[in-house]
Amino acid sequence: MATPNYGYEKRQKELAKKRKKEDKLKAKAERKSGTGHDADAQQADPSDAGAPQDGAPKQD
Repeated sequence: MATPNYGYEKRQKELAKKRKKEDKLKAKAERKSGTGHDADAQQADPSDAGAPQDGAPKQD
């Protein structure tokens, strides 16, 4: 049976930790600048504001 390569496992953990930290910092920067996905979801299509709520077509 082969012996475990602890050095490789440790490096993979470090890389995953580094990647996760970078993703967090990127998401934090997006939230701060207001360009995150949450801001887009809150701003629903403003052209729908005048549409009837029951789904009936507008009468001209």
